[in-house]
Amino acid sequence: MIKARLAAHSRSQLDERFRELGPAKRYTPPVRGWIKALREGLGMSTAQLAKRLGIRQPSLVSLEQSEAKGTIQLATLRRVAEALDCTLVYALLPNKPMETTLRDRARAFARRRRAPVEHSMLLEDQKVTAKDAEARLDEILRETNPRLFWD
Repeated sequence: MIKARLAAHSRSQLDERFRELGPAKRYTPPVRGWIKALREGLGMSTAQLAKRLGIRQPSLVSLEQSEAKGTIQLATLRRVAEALDCTLVYALLPNKPMETTLRDRARAFARRRRAPVEHSMLLEDQKVTAKDAEARLDEILRETNPRLFWD
């Protein structure tokens, strides 16, 4: 029970941090990539940035292309950020609050578990109401290991 409360608290804190970051679309990279956009914005040539990185100019052009394609390595991107006097920010931003995702998964889990029971109850003219099902969802969330929701 304590572990579940800690997990819920952790989700709440992460959701708050994600809200502070704003919408993910705000971090969409420029079409030609951040490296090229920043380098050009600073008025720096490829040769000049390559020199700061200790690599050859054609290698820098390859780095810019790999970033634009999404194949650049994170460690390389960090080195380039430092050479541009930038901070690399790396995050996975959920599309919806984590609590919502977990509740959606719990609902799907509960539906799978109770479908056979509800069928039997329906045959016995004891249909489960939506209100009862929603109340049961909170109980399932409290009592079930969330790892089971992902199978």
